[in-house]
Amino acid sequence: MATTRILVVEARYYTDIADELLRGATAELERAGAACERVAVPGAFEIPAAIQFAHLSGRGFDGYVALGCVIRGETSHYDLICAECARGLQDLALRERLAIGFGVLTVENEAQALARARIDQRNKGGEAARACLAMVELKRRYAQGQP
Repeated sequence: MATTRILVVEARYYTDIADELLRGATAELERAGAACERVAVPGAFEIPAAIQFAHLSGRGFDGYVALGCVIRGETSHYDLICAECARGLQDLALRERLAIGFGVLTVENEAQALARARIDQRNKGGEAARACLAMVELKRRYAQGQP
């Protein structure tokens, strides 16, 4: 069977948090023997578009891992970015039948983000990679007519 090809789309707005999320995700993908490519985008809002671009490119990715962080600020910008990023990813997953692991942190402050991102703590990057791989496997099972 061919190697599973995963694209990790990482929002680099908070670089230290992005680095931790990426470490967790790539460790899980390596452990599973998946081939991993990466692409960076400026922030969480741009993640769905990047995944759509990659999907439409015909490069044959089996799944996608979305990594990023949105930290609440003083305005409603936080709510808009969180909602649109999540909605965009879910719309893609349903409309295009994509396997997407959601690793976009939505937190109150940097301390919460780091606690969730670090691989020796909550490891949400690794969790998103595992979710992506599980959805790739589920999609394959249904494509083969298996329950």
